[in-house]
Amino acid sequence: MADEEKGGPPKPQPPRMGKVTRTAGFWLLLVMVSILAVQVTSARTSPVRDIDYSEFRQQVASGNVQEVTIVDGVEVEGRVKEPWQNEERKLTVHAFRTRSPIKDSEEMVKQLEAAGVRIKAKEPQIGWGEILLRALPWLLIIGLWVFFFRQMQASGNKAFQFGKSKARLLTGDTPKVTFDDVAGAEEAKAELQEIVEFLKDPKKFGRLGGRIPKGALLVGPPGTGKTLLARAVAGEAGRPFFSMSGSDFVEMFVGVGASRVRDLFEQGKSHAPCIIFIDEIDAVGRHRGAGLGGGHDEREQTLNQLLVEMDGFEGNDGVILIAATNRPDVLDPALLRPGRFDRQIVVGAPDLRGREGILKVHMKKVPLAGDVQVNVIARGTPGMCGADLANLVNEAALLAARRGRETVSMADFEDAKDKVMMGAERRSYVMKEEERRLTAYHEAGHAVCTFTVPGNDPLHKVTIIPRGRALGMAFTLPEDDRVSITRRQLEASLAMTYGGRAAEELIFGREHVTTGASSDIQQATRLARRYVTQWGLSDAVGPVAITESEHEVFLGRDIGQRREVSEKTAELVDAEVGRVLNEALEHARSTLRDNIDFLHAVANHLLERETLTREEVEMLHQGKALPPLRPVDIPGPPEVPELPAAASERAAKPPPGVEPLKPRLA
Repeated sequence: MADEEKGGPPKPQPPRMGKVTRTAGFWLLLVMVSILAVQVTSARTSPVRDIDYSEFRQQVASGNVQEVTIVDGVEVEGRVKEPWQNEERKLTVHAFRTRSPIKDSEEMVKQLEAAGVRIKAKEPQIGWGEILLRALPWLLIIGLWVFFFRQMQASGNKAFQFGKSKARLLTGDTPKVTFDDVAGAEEAKAELQEIVEFLKDPKKFGRLGGRIPKGALLVGPPGTGKTLLARAVAGEAGRPFFSMSGSDFVEMFVGVGASRVRDLFEQGKSHAPCIIFIDEIDAVGRHRGAGLGGGHDEREQTLNQLLVEMDGFEGNDGVILIAATNRPDVLDPALLRPGRFDRQIVVGAPDLRGREGILKVHMKKVPLAGDVQVNVIARGTPGMCGADLANLVNEAALLAARRGRETVSMADFEDAKDKVMMGAERRSYVMKEEERRLTAYHEAGHAVCTFTVPGNDPLHKVTIIPRGRALGMAFTLPEDDRVSITRRQLEASLAMTYGGRAAEELIFGREHVTTGASSDIQQATRLARRYVTQWGLSDAVGPVAITESEHEVFLGRDIGQRREVSEKTAELVDAEVGRVLNEALEHARSTLRDNIDFLHAVANHLLERETLTREEVEMLHQGKALPPLRPVDIPGPPEVPELPAAASERAAKPPPGVEPLKPRLA
């Protein structure tokens, strides 16, 4: 495919192993069928029956044998004058075959001469059919062995070569990825540019006594482009590039991982200067001693061999190792020291300029409409990594194709952004009017607290259309990339989180509060606990780290650790977390009481329009009327069949004993 895209003639491909084996199997089957046909034909034309020697002597004595042929002095073949019925096998005998118990028996010859039987003799002759019949089992065994051996070669699991490296060599024929295809990681590209320049001109760095780093570790969250950067280095350097995954070293056989590491570096030294890339190195480079019991660990043996190959007794000049991982905290310290991985290159989430560059790279293959503003899309996607932005562009293209458009417009990108961030709309989900009213006031409570409590992020959109697993959503977006959060912002976020629960209590009463705020309570509790235990923002507890920073438990390193927290301190922490949450809930209640008209306006318009943007909520906050709804060309929900009159009346009435919900003014 790569040669065809470049315009050159496609390279002739070698014959596939499957075609060769199918051809060999066809000829083998043809030979077997031919031999079987010869046997059947010969059996039909000359029915020779095997008889006992005693029965043969009886026939000779009775004078019924016409002639015999003695083969090699032992086997006797002959014909009879009158056919007879074999009692044991129930066969009619015309020609017979038997075997003399004594080779070159003179007594048998005298008996035949006395009976007047014509006697012949000949040497044993083996025909091609008999030769093939005798060799057929061996041919089948050898054919099956060759078949399975070639199948193992075709699948990559070469027999007796489990210790060979599975690294894939990227050559000049592989489609190249260059640094122009990578955006949003300028610092990482600058660090890797030195490696590319060294591979092109090794003497440049040796003039002043410097040496190129032996290894570079790409560290960052998933989806930030670590593997893409490694592919770009391969495309820019133009040198042999061996690519392998960390899990390829681990096998069910003991010692295979270490053998593959040795073979990988031997291949690298034979192609030096070159690059070896190991993706997800944490699969083989985890901290040693993490197991329980102290038994032999195949993964540790593989890691030890990797450490020796990177910086051991023998040098590996010209071999540069690049690895990628999103779990640097579990890697062994010996793997991270200078001399092995001299550089740790952090590939983080892109900033505003980086997101704009990533969007431009992915939009090259998409026909854009004239109203698309890349900077606006980049500003509205804070925190997204490269994979998220690529998915955003793809979703926008799919939406435009679904709507029958020739180009991708700004509206498609906005809808795709809402789908990626908030989930897909479930317009077919039908809610009762009471549930819609509850959901509208719940989301309106979030929106009102977002607008009126200082310190909250700007509101992006509030909707009562079910999205994902939520019945409604009030989504906020920061105006710029945020590095740290102030205490005021945290307390405002807690109040906004409890805005939905406070609105339900205020409008419908405590007896009609629903379980819809469960996710809000979980989110607020996690935030409040970190507020007290990690960030030291509680005056009662003080600036003390009660718990360690959040990370996944690593067996062997964390299992024996004991937390130095007394029962009194734990009780104080729980009391402070409860106090922070109760203050946030009371703050939300007082805010909604002071802005009750604003709350009713947002809820009523949500019931009418189902979705309100930031600009529309701001107009309601200022007391302005919203413009009338305009029809859109977005496909709506599927049509719901109308219920019969009796069924609609039953659906409109509440169940017995349950009163319909009525808004209660504060």
